[in-house]
Amino acid sequence: METKVLNTNNLPFCKGCGHHGISQNTAKAIENMGLNILDVIFVTDIGCHGIIDKSLNAHTVHGLHGRSVALGAGVSMGLPENKKVIVFIGDGGATIGLQHILEAARLNVNLTVIIHNNFLYGMTGGQLSGLTPKGFNTVITPNGSPFGEHDICELVYTAGANYVSRVIGIGDFSETIQKALETPGFSLIEVMEICPSYGVKFNPKRKLQEIVEAANKPIKTWTNNRAPFSFPERKTVNNLFDKTPVIEKLNVEKNLTKQIQVVLSGSAGEGVQLAATILCKAAVKHGYNITQKGTYPVTVGVGFSVAEINISPNEIYFHGLSNPEYMIITSQDGYEYSKKTIQTLNKDALLFIDQSLPTPDTNAHIITMDFRGKGAKNAVLSALFSFAKKTNIISTETLKSILSEMNMLEKFPLAEIEKELA
Repeated sequence: METKVLNTNNLPFCKGCGHHGISQNTAKAIENMGLNILDVIFVTDIGCHGIIDKSLNAHTVHGLHGRSVALGAGVSMGLPENKKVIVFIGDGGATIGLQHILEAARLNVNLTVIIHNNFLYGMTGGQLSGLTPKGFNTVITPNGSPFGEHDICELVYTAGANYVSRVIGIGDFSETIQKALETPGFSLIEVMEICPSYGVKFNPKRKLQEIVEAANKPIKTWTNNRAPFSFPERKTVNNLFDKTPVIEKLNVEKNLTKQIQVVLSGSAGEGVQLAATILCKAAVKHGYNITQKGTYPVTVGVGFSVAEINISPNEIYFHGLSNPEYMIITSQDGYEYSKKTIQTLNKDALLFIDQSLPTPDTNAHIITMDFRGKGAKNAVLSALFSFAKKTNIISTETLKSILSEMNMLEKFPLAEIEKELA
């Protein structure tokens, strides 16, 4: 190995922090193995340990609090077996993401997790975690934590990890880290340390070794001999976009010279998002670029359903909407949800609204028609035909061809709609 793992001797941790030793021993283990630094990926969590990223020459990914093991598992599953994925996580993050750790161990995913267990949340002022030993003082338990802590090593070993070890974070423990890295499958090392800022402050007369012994946490190694994770149906593709269906463009003149914003607003279960997809597909067939975004309540099939669409002859760099030029409102749910937007439409905007709804207070030009009379599930699609006829941005013939491709024409009241639009 020509490139060192660490790019500095001045690590960004507090004086006396055990994170120094973990970083240096991990670097030593990797360098002793002769690994190419570009074959090593560090995934770090939220916490003091996570500021190591800038000091590493390897690839780094910085995750949300407690989610780094899930991220690391995903990274590992997507890489060849010769790559090494190392997750740095604190005892707080391990508490938050305990299920991720257990699942990765159960699946025996090929990665190494190193827990920086300094017995508390150091970055936020010294609160206790799920790995804080009973009796250890923290900022919110000044007389000692009254709660029993997880034995993370026993949990992970029982879940099926191939290599688990607990070490005191003092001196040279690089051989333990190297053994973990060399073990196929899931490995975890719990490094016991004490936060020099809060752990020492709240427990001034206690020593690390004594705390570990009082917690009855043996310094030992556990091993299983299971096959590492593999997915028999795994397939590799060079480009996911290769699987995207190609939409053939029509040889038609573009009538749109600038980007426009379109909002479809109706009720969930009435085909709003499907209509939005059809409109976007038609726009692409006419040679335009599009973005599509759906908004609806968490409960599927209840309440409003809104689609926000950008259509442009040029590339689109922002998918958000500010002041739509066109709105289609087909139900009371959609009307209520979009009422404020309707009120802000300018005089050049066009509002298509079902005749059953109140006449809104707006400066936009209003086109009122009986969209719901074609059936609730056909209301937005019916309005799209009116939109196409009125704006000429897309054609009704294009809409018809898409409905035909999707085998939707048979049940769609096309003749009635064409008669109204004639």
